[in-house]
Amino acid sequence: MIYVMIPTYNEASNIERLIKAILDLKIPNLRIVVVDDISPDGTWMLVQRMRKRNVELLLRRKNRGRGLAGREGFMYCLDHGADRIVEMDGDFSHDPKYIPSLIKAADTADVVLGSRNIKGGRDIERGALRKFVSGFARLYIRIVLGIKATDPTSGYRCFTRKAMETINPRTLKAKDPFIVTEVLYRAHKKRLKIAEVPIIFKQRASGKSKLGVKILFSNFIRILKLRF
Repeated sequence: MIYVMIPTYNEASNIERLIKAILDLKIPNLRIVVVDDISPDGTWMLVQRMRKRNVELLLRRKNRGRGLAGREGFMYCLDHGADRIVEMDGDFSHDPKYIPSLIKAADTADVVLGSRNIKGGRDIERGALRKFVSGFARLYIRIVLGIKATDPTSGYRCFTRKAMETINPRTLKAKDPFIVTEVLYRAHKKRLKIAEVPIIFKQRASGKSKLGVKILFSNFIRILKLRF
């Protein structure tokens, strides 16, 4: 069974179209679970109306945070029998059309990253400052943490069940988007095989990004703490 796990907060303008686009791929044995922190814009209500056999809602009523939502989402997928877990954002910056290639690559790898930086991948529609900071962050992670992936900050990923059980989401500590780095570093330390497939990363379809430049810079210190 394949689970697509989507942590959301205030994605009412995107979530219905995203779910439809994923279902339109007609991937056998695929289920979607939206992990929502009771978004004030009613994201969870829209998902609740779409609930059926292959669309599920995990509503979190306390301890909000991207990291905590991701952790609970991973555990939910494992508890419900997932063989593959695809993690993606709910704002259309991660195009659903790449889900099949992520799943396919997981046949020969433990963790698969959607990469903007290998042949065929691109990062479009973002400002020069954001691209510079993201590029520096990728280089910094590769040097400090020893991760060889070209796009270690990518949040578009696929995990095998074995990989997620090895990572052990119940013990993850990050409460915020830093969970992306924490999970990948743990996979690296456990010597899991990490592969990449090309994606074209776009600016969010609508709504406001929750990840600012200041947060990116503050994460540099946390990367050092993670390593040492």
